[in-house]
Amino acid sequence: MTDKVKKVPKIPPFYADEIGRIGYMRTREGKTLLPMNFGQPTAGAPAAAIEVAHRMLDHDPLGYFESEPLRERLSQHYRDRYGVEVEPRRILLTTGASTALVTAFACLFRTGDRVAIVVPGYPAYRNTLTALHLHPLELRCCAENGFRPTAGMLASLDPAPAGFVLASPANPTGAMLDEQGMADMVAVCAERGITLISDEIYHGITYGKPAVSALQFDPNVLVINSFSKLYRMPGWRLGWMVVPSAWVENFSNYLINMFLTPPTLAQFAALAALDETEDLYRWIDIYRENREQLMAGLADMGITAIAPPDGAFYLYADLGHITQDSLQFCTRAVEDIGVALAPGIDFDLELGHRFVRFSFAVKPEQIQQAIELLAQWLPDYRDHPD
Repeated sequence: MTDKVKKVPKIPPFYADEIGRIGYMRTREGKTLLPMNFGQPTAGAPAAAIEVAHRMLDHDPLGYFESEPLRERLSQHYRDRYGVEVEPRRILLTTGASTALVTAFACLFRTGDRVAIVVPGYPAYRNTLTALHLHPLELRCCAENGFRPTAGMLASLDPAPAGFVLASPANPTGAMLDEQGMADMVAVCAERGITLISDEIYHGITYGKPAVSALQFDPNVLVINSFSKLYRMPGWRLGWMVVPSAWVENFSNYLINMFLTPPTLAQFAALAALDETEDLYRWIDIYRENREQLMAGLADMGITAIAPPDGAFYLYADLGHITQDSLQFCTRAVEDIGVALAPGIDFDLELGHRFVRFSFAVKPEQIQQAIELLAQWLPDYRDHPD
């Protein structure tokens, strides 16, 4: 038994969760917490979605279920937002985007395959690939190019990787490819036989031009999305995949065997959330204001090495002049003043020790409170970093 355990791939923790646990213990002691560590909106689901959920709890047994009306409504979503036709049968409902990622990796790749990912990037890409005996191949991006990967980076890899995971907008940087950048990336993948997995969970949350979908350039890419970000439903655990027609049966078989069906209550609520346009975009305006307020507040503290995010709701800040241990910095911040942040080592194992991610998907007054607390605390941290 011991020998078998030793063969299991070892993956690092999700340190943002570790910071969250410390913060939770603060709340149990009656202390305040500003939760800027997790990538989740704190406002809660749209009121219409919650109303539907209450009604379903009263009148439906909520057994295993896959909503055909939800697939049809998502098909309309692609037609309306991106001008692309997606058959409802190609839309597979999942228990959050994480389930979609596991299923995609399991279906598409074989032990030992190399799959390219962007660094800094979402840690679950790297860690899930490793757990499934696949090899993450890092494409390093930097602030000088706005943390945006290029088609040239992918074209230079020799041999070509089996797959490429692309998030645009990205976590933790908010970097986003424009129309030409996405078109070039899709073209390189098609030319070199690289399976493109386009993670589009932050679509709808942008601060300039809208995000473009990989489906606008190739109907045979795999797209992953979720109700956790724009629709503010992270704990409802509902996402979806758009897969090529030829893959529908196999992906469906994987999903039903490994995960059964996604939460029934969430599917009914999500159908209502999709139509709450005014409510959804009111919060995008709030995020935009939070973004500006937080960047200005950090600048006043001497924290200016931040590439302004095109989308999502994060600032990825270089704190190298303050700390070389982002985990220790974030641990101290939540313990000392109740400001929970995500250490950069989650997103970049090599350079993340000097970066910290700030989530600004909170209420405006919480942004101001966090700025004030950090401004008061930083001088003491500089004087006593240990």
